[in-house]
Amino acid sequence: METDDVDSFEGYKCNSTGLFNHEGGKKGMIIDTHSQLWIREALSSIPPVMLKSYEKMFKGMRTFELEEILADMDEAGVDKAVIVAIDAETVYHYKVPNELVANAVKKYPDRFIGFASVDPHKGVLAIDELKRSIEELGLNGLKIIPHLIEMPPNDKRLYPILEKAQELNIPVLFHTGTHFHTGARLRYCRPETLDDVAIDFPELKIIAAHFGFPWFYEALAVVQKNENVYFNIAGWAPKYIPKYVIRMMDGPLSEKALFGSDFPLISRSRIIKELKELNLKERTFQRLTSENPAKLLGIS
Repeated sequence: METDDVDSFEGYKCNSTGLFNHEGGKKGMIIDTHSQLWIREALSSIPPVMLKSYEKMFKGMRTFELEEILADMDEAGVDKAVIVAIDAETVYHYKVPNELVANAVKKYPDRFIGFASVDPHKGVLAIDELKRSIEELGLNGLKIIPHLIEMPPNDKRLYPILEKAQELNIPVLFHTGTHFHTGARLRYCRPETLDDVAIDFPELKIIAAHFGFPWFYEALAVVQKNENVYFNIAGWAPKYIPKYVIRMMDGPLSEKALFGSDFPLISRSRIIKELKELNLKERTFQRLTSENPAKLLGIS
């Protein structure tokens, strides 16, 4: 066991660049692996009943300007954040275009990392769109929301897209667990189905979002079993994360856990503050917020 594995991370100070310095120690870039582009244009096609459910669950929800998103990052000391597109056009007529995400990244290339989204119901057009989004638009990953496309991750109709993602060497972020999209079914979001994907695509980097709650035992079993599967804590105030998840994050899965916010559902400053209050090992905090995301996203 490394010496710093038993230390708490009290003593970290956040400077104006967002780097955490442990007195005399290493600097680490803080990377948010999961957030929403919650700007007015991105919400133009969301079904009203779904938007209403978000507003009910998360009080005071509103749209943001890009600069306000950056301000939330700055307040928390977050250097970079993944922002995601959504393509659920066939089933729900809901789409956050890849171009919209790419434009945000182009405007702030040092702060945003873009993940594409494609609708598998579109067949070969979806594969072409994924290739275009990575090679021409400059996006760096793929987001899949199973309940909005009404396909579990191991649905064979998704496999040509996953094969292309593996070929492009990009991570795939799957929504797992509960959600607040009124009218969409939970049954597509069981994390167990990622086991099939991990086995069938051993070179594909897979992220189980939201640690699969309420099926977190199931999700972490898949993560622990498969070398190519990670999980994030996006959408959760850390003080409400189940103790089992924290123990695994602070122990055997410390190299598989990823910081994520799901902004604007929760502010990043609240998440960072509550992470500190968990009294995690110093090494865990460094891996969670910096090392693991950087390795997964190919950031030096």
